[in-house]
Amino acid sequence: MLIKRGIAVSPGVIAGPALVLGSEDFRIPNHFVSVDAVETEVGRFRTALDAVARELGDNEQLAGEQLGKQYAQIFAAHLEMARDPGLSSEVENLIRKRCYSPEFASSYVLGRRAKVLQNLDNHFLRERAADVFDLKKRILSHLLGERREELAHLTAPVIVLAHNLTPGETARLNRDSNHFVLGFATEVGGPTSHTAIIAGALEIPAVVGLGNFLSDVSGGETVIIDGNHGEVIIDPDEETLARFRDSEARFRTVVERLESLYTLESKSRDGTRIFLMGNIEFPEEVDHCTQRGADGIGLYRTEFLYLQTRREPTEKDHYNAYRRVVAAFPDKPVVIRTLDLGADKVAPFYGRRTRDPEPGSVLGLRSIRLSLKNLPLFKTQLRAILRAAVEGDVRVMFPLISSLMELRHARMVLSDVMEDLEEQGIPFKRDIQVGMMVEVPAAVVLADDFAREVDFFSIGTNDLIQYTLAVDRSDPAVASLYSSGDPAILRLLRSVVEAGRRHDVAVTVCGQMSSEPIYLPLLVGLGLRQLSVTPHALPELKEVLRNITIEHAEQIAAHALTLELARDVESFLRGELRRMCPDLVL
Repeated sequence: MLIKRGIAVSPGVIAGPALVLGSEDFRIPNHFVSVDAVETEVGRFRTALDAVARELGDNEQLAGEQLGKQYAQIFAAHLEMARDPGLSSEVENLIRKRCYSPEFASSYVLGRRAKVLQNLDNHFLRERAADVFDLKKRILSHLLGERREELAHLTAPVIVLAHNLTPGETARLNRDSNHFVLGFATEVGGPTSHTAIIAGALEIPAVVGLGNFLSDVSGGETVIIDGNHGEVIIDPDEETLARFRDSEARFRTVVERLESLYTLESKSRDGTRIFLMGNIEFPEEVDHCTQRGADGIGLYRTEFLYLQTRREPTEKDHYNAYRRVVAAFPDKPVVIRTLDLGADKVAPFYGRRTRDPEPGSVLGLRSIRLSLKNLPLFKTQLRAILRAAVEGDVRVMFPLISSLMELRHARMVLSDVMEDLEEQGIPFKRDIQVGMMVEVPAAVVLADDFAREVDFFSIGTNDLIQYTLAVDRSDPAVASLYSSGDPAILRLLRSVVEAGRRHDVAVTVCGQMSSEPIYLPLLVGLGLRQLSVTPHALPELKEVLRNITIEHAEQIAAHALTLELARDVESFLRGELRRMCPDLVL
């Protein structure tokens, strides 16, 4: 049994068979075979190994003829590994003595050989681990044949393990995997990376930032994902499985208790209404929001339209996606954020649209900057938003605004789109409310100036924390420095709320901070009366609200603002929450 600890990004506890992406990519359906079938399975392994050897031999010859001897040597090295008698002997022993399936035995043996290479000091030998993983995939491919199941076409539940999942890959889990993905864990990633956000949207347990562990697990092995505490347990023993079942039962009990809050209004103990809206990534999530009594949609991310397809979305694609959400909340706010591509969210067609030398950079061409560089792309989305706004209280929000020039340019493009729609006789909403994300320090410094030109602010704490503290929120190496409770962040929040109050501009917080129960009293105490949160957090936050008065929240915020260290702020807030809500899972 191996226990790995990382960053919990989506709650829940689940156990299931592993599907290892990168080193395998296939679901291994059977861990064991019957005693009677052992010799048959050994024969099946030998047949697959012979097929791999022939394939590598053909590749060696072809590479030698077309590319030269040095390239042929690559396949020759792979062929040498495939013909290693020690490999076949070790795999066959596991099949005969432990009744392992040839798929699992191959994965087990080659995975551990790769780990040995990865741990060597010699750089050249460490790189040979990739050759072992390649051989492993080839053998599994031949063993599984037509029974091979890849992520896009699963027929049984799995837990996905990977070095990393791009936001696009994570988004496709919902569509391509037929809901057979029980949870996932990755070696890299941070608490507020877009991949983590999408995991929360899919409401599947997830842990990221675990460090190297893929070579420690074989496809088909039982894995436990604890998305509450950030643990991944590989090949758990019976005692651990029993604890897992107990933990899963306790979590379900809390979830069932919180279900009683779904239909209740979100208000404080002294009756002050606090509006809790939903952050959504996919149109289907609107059902989670309505079920749990959300007061509308405070952040409708629209990148999924770009990340799930290899073609650019049409105006019709946008319009249909927006109408689906507006129809669920015809009389409540639906705030649509214009596309926030770039950084870790790179669409398949991104390279054709920009010459950004570092498309993955958080300081590069992303978000509103990308939109303003690609006006046809931007206008397509704005047309759809304006058309959908006819059917409800739709509002448009521009992300990553850092200067008045950017805001004015974006508003000018919006006005141009309105003129085009008017000339074409297409119905649209002219008096649509226009807001902006406050997620860079420059926007906080200029909050009074921006407040004169927008209808509302929405504070995106994920990026605001990243840019203020100079911490890449996707990098686990600096995860300990990323803190919502940092005194600098608290003062920035207070500054924006005060600017909003001075100019009668509504202020919302829509970052991950607003979905964490320990920060809710602080945010209410700072003066916020509307928050936009992950749908699964709605009932938990309602419970916190119904156990606090505004006066108490203001006292909590006032004291938190006097503290000098993030750890002291977090410790204080956690203690206050335990006193108010002792039954809440922390």
